[in-house]
Amino acid sequence: MTLLAVERMKLFSTRSPWWCMFLALALPIGFTALIAGYSDGISLRTTQFGYQFGLMVTLVLAALAITTEYRFGTIRATFQAVPNRTAVLLAKTTVVAVLALIIGEIGAFGSWGISTALQPSSDLAITTAEQWRQIAGVGPVFAFSAILAVGVGMLLRQTAGAVTVLLLWSLLVENLIALVPEIGPDAQRWMPFVMADHFLSGGGPMSVDMPLGPWGALAYFGAVTVGVWVIGLVVTHRRDA
Repeated sequence: MTLLAVERMKLFSTRSPWWCMFLALALPIGFTALIAGYSDGISLRTTQFGYQFGLMVTLVLAALAITTEYRFGTIRATFQAVPNRTAVLLAKTTVVAVLALIIGEIGAFGSWGISTALQPSSDLAITTAEQWRQIAGVGPVFAFSAILAVGVGMLLRQTAGAVTVLLLWSLLVENLIALVPEIGPDAQRWMPFVMADHFLSGGGPMSVDMPLGPWGALAYFGAVTVGVWVIGLVVTHRRDA
């Protein structure tokens, strides 16, 4: 519990996490408000149109949580005070993942709430398990994404490098890989963020061709993110802070 408290204080001791939290909530809710305000009717899925904007900011927030320590050298003091690096990094990741989970849930239900207020005539009731997954599932996706970002941050140590890899992979690489002849479309279906989107959308246009169901897609996404984190942990143990 002491390590968790320390990591929580370190995370919120700078301005960047606060700005990231603000943007991670303002962007999806704001874009959803624009769509709801200028549309004749929207679906429940449409209320989560902007979740990817919040996800990108959350990836940056999580990467900063670890790379900032390497940048300013505070990670050395932390490892000297607590030689158990696994415990330190696990505590840091837990704090960041829980924060990402909260951001995801507030953003998702905030987007749904403002859509309901602006589009009272649209059927936006959450009644089925699939509908709950579309809204409440955003939080777990954000949490696993934060774990991935911390893992990439442990591997690269530099903010610019970690953020570039995370954003390029999620926004560009996973889309461009479908253009590779023969194997491209099949490979794209196994990309982690494609799987995360499949978990949320469920009945989207790609769902028929997806190799896993929605919950299997979430498990796959979680396994990939935790796998990257474990690799980052092993590398951290093998090199100097």
